[in-house]
Amino acid sequence: MSKKLLINLSFLLTEPTGISTYAANLIPYLQSLEPTLLVGKQKEDYNCYLIPDDLTPAQGTKGHLRRLLWTQFKLPKIYRELKSSLLFSPIPEAPLFSKSRYMVMCHDLIPLRFPRQLSPLTNYFRYIVPLVLKGAEHIICNSQATAKDITNFYGISEQKITSILLAYDATNFRYLEEKRTEKVNNNPYFLYIGRHDPYKNIHRSLAAFATIPHSRDYQFWLAGATDPRFTPQLKQHTRELGIEDRVKFLNYVSYRELPIIINNAIALVFPTLWEGFGLPVLEAMACGTPVITSNLSSLPEVTGNAAILIDPYKVEEITEAMKTIANDTQLRSRLSQLSLQQAQKFSWQKTAAATREVLTKQL
Repeated sequence: MSKKLLINLSFLLTEPTGISTYAANLIPYLQSLEPTLLVGKQKEDYNCYLIPDDLTPAQGTKGHLRRLLWTQFKLPKIYRELKSSLLFSPIPEAPLFSKSRYMVMCHDLIPLRFPRQLSPLTNYFRYIVPLVLKGAEHIICNSQATAKDITNFYGISEQKITSILLAYDATNFRYLEEKRTEKVNNNPYFLYIGRHDPYKNIHRSLAAFATIPHSRDYQFWLAGATDPRFTPQLKQHTRELGIEDRVKFLNYVSYRELPIIINNAIALVFPTLWEGFGLPVLEAMACGTPVITSNLSSLPEVTGNAAILIDPYKVEEITEAMKTIANDTQLRSRLSQLSLQQAQKFSWQKTAAATREVLTKQL
């Protein structure tokens, strides 16, 4: 089977976020299929086919464009050269108008839910992704919410889609008793993890934070890479709200440091307007940190009854949730226990086993 299954990792980042984290955690559990990995750098213990290493989002628009061209014109040749029978892409990218058989993972349709004028990504999801999905042998997605979006936006039969929930790295994201006794900061802090895109709803989170009683006793930490398109507006918003001295923009936080920051947070505040899955929510629950998140999209699937769910469009609901978390130590303790229990339902072994089953059917 070693020459049959190809896995396209041309997009893989060295500083992993959502999709790269998914791929990095999934691939080790697919080794029994003996895949050939298409990668920019050799990976030990894997059969690899080296491709250009400048095709990732780290190279910005040029990286995306190079990858798009490579996928359409070079990848079919590699597929034929290796006598492959199936290509698996952990993102919705695949060679069109070729004889390559492929299966893809679709994480969300956020560029269609929140379109931006002249955005290459919005246009890609409008015109290219439907062709990719319709040409796929099968589609995997990460939640029932995303599966419904694929059907509703593109008219693709739900019979062609398998929803497989994601997971977290239990060796990295866990309850750290020893870290909770350390004083990493004089003030308790609320935490947000993720990008600074408008649909992440950070501006409402900041407005809610500004109005909680005794807000001067707390801080709000934002962990995630700064973005020149959006971060300056958020910083301006903190100045207008008069809370700039209590909001910390941490930029990208390393994989190893993140659990420490999560464990010491009073709560994760994640009232995003839409998510395909919501990895930060699951990772926070795995650390036993209370979660405030949205009552829509995939997030109720992830949290069960282990989080405070709010309407993300209502600042007053976010405020009330933050106030409750700040004042009610018993509730924090109960949410912590429920979060740890809920997180136990997720594992990369389960995610990979379900993925492996779907791949095997297509090989």
